[in-house]
Amino acid sequence: MRIAVIGQSLFGQEVYKELRKDGHTIVGVFTIPDKDGKADPLAVEAERDNVAVFKFPRWRLKGQALPEVVAQYKATGAELNVLPFCSQFIPMEVIDHPQHGSIIYHPSLLPRHRGASAINWTLIHGDKKGGFTVFWADDGLDTGPILLQRECDVEANDTVSTIYKRFLFPEGVKGTVDAVRLIAEGKAPRITQPTEGATYECIQKKDNSQIDWNQPAEAVHNWIRGNDKVPGAWATVDGQRVTFFGSSLVASGALPKGQPLEIEGASRPGIVTKAGLMLFGNDGKALLVKNLQMAEGKMIPAGQYFSSGSSAAVELTVEERAFALQMRAVWQSILTNVAEIQDSTDFFKSGAASMDVVRLVEEVKLRAAGCHLQNEDVYMNTSFQEFIQMCVRKLRGEDGEEELQVDYVEKEVNNMTVRMPHQLFINGEFVDAEGGKTYKTINPTDGTAICEVSLAQVGDVDRAVAAAKEAFEEGEWGRMNPRDRGRLLYRLADLMEQHQEELATIETMDSGAVYTLALKTHVGMSIQTFRYFAGWCDKIHGSTIPINQARPNRNLTFTKKEPIGVCGIVIPWNYPLMMLAWKTAACLAAGNTVVLKPAQVTPLTAVKFAELAAMAGIPKGVINILPGSGSVVGQRLSDHPDVRKLGFTGSTEIGKHIMKSCAVSNVKKVSLELGGKSPLIIFSDCDMDKAVRSGMSSVFFNKGENCIAAGRLFVEDTIHDAFVARVLVEMKKMKVGDPMDRSTDHGPQNHRAHLEKLLEFCRTGVKEGASLLRGGQQVDRPGFFFEPTLFTDVQDHMYIAVEESFGPVMIVSSFKGGDVDEVLRRANATEYGLASGVFTRDISKALYVSEKLNAGTVFVNTYNKTDVAAPFGGFKQSGFGKDLGQDALNEYLKTKAVTIEY
Repeated sequence: MRIAVIGQSLFGQEVYKELRKDGHTIVGVFTIPDKDGKADPLAVEAERDNVAVFKFPRWRLKGQALPEVVAQYKATGAELNVLPFCSQFIPMEVIDHPQHGSIIYHPSLLPRHRGASAINWTLIHGDKKGGFTVFWADDGLDTGPILLQRECDVEANDTVSTIYKRFLFPEGVKGTVDAVRLIAEGKAPRITQPTEGATYECIQKKDNSQIDWNQPAEAVHNWIRGNDKVPGAWATVDGQRVTFFGSSLVASGALPKGQPLEIEGASRPGIVTKAGLMLFGNDGKALLVKNLQMAEGKMIPAGQYFSSGSSAAVELTVEERAFALQMRAVWQSILTNVAEIQDSTDFFKSGAASMDVVRLVEEVKLRAAGCHLQNEDVYMNTSFQEFIQMCVRKLRGEDGEEELQVDYVEKEVNNMTVRMPHQLFINGEFVDAEGGKTYKTINPTDGTAICEVSLAQVGDVDRAVAAAKEAFEEGEWGRMNPRDRGRLLYRLADLMEQHQEELATIETMDSGAVYTLALKTHVGMSIQTFRYFAGWCDKIHGSTIPINQARPNRNLTFTKKEPIGVCGIVIPWNYPLMMLAWKTAACLAAGNTVVLKPAQVTPLTAVKFAELAAMAGIPKGVINILPGSGSVVGQRLSDHPDVRKLGFTGSTEIGKHIMKSCAVSNVKKVSLELGGKSPLIIFSDCDMDKAVRSGMSSVFFNKGENCIAAGRLFVEDTIHDAFVARVLVEMKKMKVGDPMDRSTDHGPQNHRAHLEKLLEFCRTGVKEGASLLRGGQQVDRPGFFFEPTLFTDVQDHMYIAVEESFGPVMIVSSFKGGDVDEVLRRANATEYGLASGVFTRDISKALYVSEKLNAGTVFVNTYNKTDVAAPFGGFKQSGFGKDLGQDALNEYLKTKAVTIEY
């Protein structure tokens, strides 16, 4: 059949794919508009198949169908409409138009639970049976004739998420496709919905999800799980709203030991136990919740309401000791070469291989059905004692690390709720700075404070370095298989991608980057960087070297590439997340641990990254994030005797100071990416359109806060005036304004001090006699906005020709055609050598110029085209060492040569 799919989401995407597999022709996909530049999964799939996709914001206005929308729909010639999941109101002119009408998927057994919160109410009412209905659409609200229904048992502790993943999603896709198959065969029934048993419930929201304690425990349990995770059932505890998650019914019996917790309206106090928070209904029966969300947004394990918990070794019960004895025998049967299994026996050092891991996991399943291991659990707990402790914790429901406690600052911005950690991240925990020191981070768009951020002190640096050292020398990270390390970095990249809109929004708030650029470049390239270096983890190797001088000549020499240890990383404020990724991804891929200082003015994406790293399973101590000042945190990292490598991106002046401190302290390995005054040479035989476009980008990209920005443009005299005129025309089109606005070209400068520096830079240029053709002024609006600026008639001796502006200031000088070496001399007459560029159609000239330009990167007929696989770094006072590409790994590795005589 010719089918129109009307809907959205992964569910809609799967239905669409299965319909195509069944041989149907999809004549059109009608879905929601892109959100924040990201297409719905259904649209992505259809566009990949070259199927027509329509993204109407609405189908009707003031209750009337939009004629132009209906006309586009009818033009597809659909014989059937399939609505797998649709949040839009579709007019009856569309519903009734196809030959076979329209069918809709609904996640309840109609007529029960009509409405948008059907799954929630299935659980809230304690239904023993759940399921879904595919029905014929009519002009009512979920009232059309039934075509197909399928049901499932509702388990006692099901949540919205578990029943959806277990049955409603996979079986719902199959059922929807089966319904279409029945229509195609002419066998589809139309069963009128009965009136008896029909219900319609409201949409569940936070305001109407407060717990009523005057009911039995089972009803309270159903209310909590029916609102888990959204919107979340809540009650008032200690005067604040606390939300409950992970509810399960508790069998009758003796009450566990714990601390009482008064809950407003409850028939009796709850009990905080190791397993969670025990709650009671008015019938005296109990339920247990695993997690709590505090009013400020912090999520904690319920068992840690009064304390942070303990990671001490657990004492085994009689039954657990019997289990340990069985497992000791299993280890003995696998490790046949070991005389006796001691607590300290290491599974892999004793000769176990990957197939032995599979066997061990299966042996545990046979002896303890409640202990569900993954292969990774064995790799992470390699000694017998560690293995038994891990298994026992899983059997007790205390497995894994304590849930990360995050004190979020929440903001409603960019049509979403962003949740921002704001503390230091040390040894896998968010903690306050020594002495409770904090400072305000400022939104450059309006100059207001975003939130208070913990301000790291020297003692905090010492604690972070100690944690990183322990993680490297004694923790899981140091002994982890490189492939497993790569898997964790891939998982981290996936989490960053899942949170990319939130990360980009935080980046825009904190740094002033235009949101679209933050999403594509600041965040997008960060994700790409972690994925790239994740792939390198198991490909780092040395070489075998023939040696001839030693006698006798029976020698083998080989090299090993080894991680350095604890690495300090200090990053700038222009690309906060991307600079973190460029250095940290290579550092971790090489097997090191890291203590990172984000720029004091832009700390928020770094601490959000720390949260995602913990979620990804990066072990404690491997990543530590310390917002703070350079004079305190940066200086202590440079001086610290246990830091063996320091990577820095920032100004040349600070780079020199860091290099000196690293030398004096313990001769640390250092890599520096410093300032730049990158020349861009534009010859008269260039493609003028491209030269103007790229020339603009070379200066104004990321509002000029770009280390490789073209600090000076040399334009051949015969096209100089035409080039400048074209640039002025384009500059007039640039929109300076709110960086969250998708049409904005140019956001605010990063912070007030930088804005003032730019103003002084331009005043100096005017005083020296350069021609200011446009800009040079602060924009008259709140925040730190600066007009894109154009100077011409700039002489080589002028301050603005020599020094870096690090802002949206284009500096144009002319040169005479025919003297390539002279313009090269001028272009190279700088102490910087980070990047450079040339525009010409003459390939010989391009190659000659690229060879002679003294810079770490040369762009030919393009600019700003960096890639995760291409090395990036400068010459001269722009620093040394490389980010990105295979070369970056060498910055975080040491080479050991081993020679053997045989």
